[in-house]
Amino acid sequence: MRKIGISVIASVLLFSMVLAGCTSSKSEDKTAVSPQGGTSTAAATATASNKPLTIKVFAQQDKDTDLKTNKFTKSIESKFNIQFNWTTVPFDGAAEKRQISLASGDYPDLYLLIPWVDRFSQTDLLKYGQQGVIVPLNDLIDKYGPNIKKALDSNKYYKAMNTAPDGKIYGLTGLNECFHCSYPNKMWLNTKWLDKLNLTMPKTPQDFKKVLQAFKTKDPNGNGKADEVPLSGSTEPYGVHVIPYFMNGFIYDDDRTYLLMKDGKVDTAANKPEWKDGLAFVKSMYSEGLIDPGAFTQNAEAFKKIGDNAGTQILGAGAGMHPWIFAEMSATAPYVKDYNPVPPLQGPNASFATYNYPIDPGATFVLTNKSSKDVQIAAVKMLDYLYTQEGAINGIFGEEGKSWRKPKDGDVALNDQIKPLYATIPLATGETPRNDLWGPMAQYNQYKALRDAEVQDTNIYGSGYERRLFQATKLYEGKEPKEVFPHWALWVEPSRADEVSLMQTNIKDYIDKSALQFVTGAKSLDKDWDAYVKGLDALNIKRYIELMQQSFDSSTINKK
Repeated sequence: MRKIGISVIASVLLFSMVLAGCTSSKSEDKTAVSPQGGTSTAAATATASNKPLTIKVFAQQDKDTDLKTNKFTKSIESKFNIQFNWTTVPFDGAAEKRQISLASGDYPDLYLLIPWVDRFSQTDLLKYGQQGVIVPLNDLIDKYGPNIKKALDSNKYYKAMNTAPDGKIYGLTGLNECFHCSYPNKMWLNTKWLDKLNLTMPKTPQDFKKVLQAFKTKDPNGNGKADEVPLSGSTEPYGVHVIPYFMNGFIYDDDRTYLLMKDGKVDTAANKPEWKDGLAFVKSMYSEGLIDPGAFTQNAEAFKKIGDNAGTQILGAGAGMHPWIFAEMSATAPYVKDYNPVPPLQGPNASFATYNYPIDPGATFVLTNKSSKDVQIAAVKMLDYLYTQEGAINGIFGEEGKSWRKPKDGDVALNDQIKPLYATIPLATGETPRNDLWGPMAQYNQYKALRDAEVQDTNIYGSGYERRLFQATKLYEGKEPKEVFPHWALWVEPSRADEVSLMQTNIKDYIDKSALQFVTGAKSLDKDWDAYVKGLDALNIKRYIELMQQSFDSSTINKK
């Protein structure tokens, strides 16, 4: 389980994705099988004198990694007869240092970045691409990247987010299809309390409200005090907000753009009567003290203090992508078995689940006009290797036999319907990090089937936490609308980027703040709703929808 950081405890579990990598032969001509079945010739890239070809690379590096001496680096250098000349920067300030390098004119042949640390935005790619600073990759991929091409052609979203409206690929972002991350707005209910009070799993918003009322009034923790917190959440990380889970019983809430799609047309959810009804329901719970006031303002650390309250359990339900956000979920933790997923609720109008493609747009692999043709070819061949099964597993997870192993008899894959391919080997207590991987820097083709093929413990309350999330997410899978606004796959022309960015920020902030004011009673849904809708109009919501429609219409998603 790996993706987005969520405080100290979950940076490893959620968004960090620091996986591992290394192996392979020296410079022999070796064919590697692609995860989708293609092949790539990992032949050495040599100069006329057979000396290694130097590639200047800008990369980010944490304190546990030395890319120069890294085992996977050495493996890649040997396999392709190249020599990396690294310029490395720490995670803090990485974006600024990348921008400074570009502005100075003293930039490298290749930027090879970690997506959750920094990336080229789509606006960056278009701007620098049009200036000639960035080298388009289309021809290079066609000639030297069969596995890259296969991954693009087999995944419409991935292809769209990497292909500019002019048809050029100015850079590539990694493909990391984290299943549980695709449905971020989950709800986790204290089923120990549910059983103690002889209640059943709620199926509707009103059912859920009755459960929270019981948690508040019937002393489920048994200490004789009214100290229970029926429901809480936080403002961070993304995906732990309270409102979207309930709003999805009334109208679809993507918790980002608040945009809808119907018959290829873009609209907003946030000015519809169903949105008002959803806010009214959440307000009814808040007014009865069923929702922790801090759920709308507190950070993840404060949320976790409630979930891990010392001595006495006080949390009834938590909104979050996964329960380790708000409570310790190690095998020996006191509440490890208590919080279990609630399926999407059947509201008066819908039973939706928030869907978000688990990859952000932009690029982490970018070649510049400083690179020679030989360097460009070598870099794309190297990248193509990362798209093969061998390259992906070794690059992401580490050295075989030390950081990962092949399956043994009795091993079960995360998706128990498929054959397992690999099992990761965690660091032993006190063991020094192995420096044998590129981890997220190699995460270019960790497509869903590859993630699903990892060996996982069948004890979901033991070391099988990823399986626990997999099973939970199955309850949400397919509950999104038939059409979802694909913001992750759309491009905005540089000339409109500032306008769109400002609109997007102002509109989202206004919707978020107004929702909180309506829920807490600072604004009245009866008296202030019409003024709120007019406020959206004043922020030019119609123009914003028009621009989003244009981006959707020009995207490669709509091109055969």
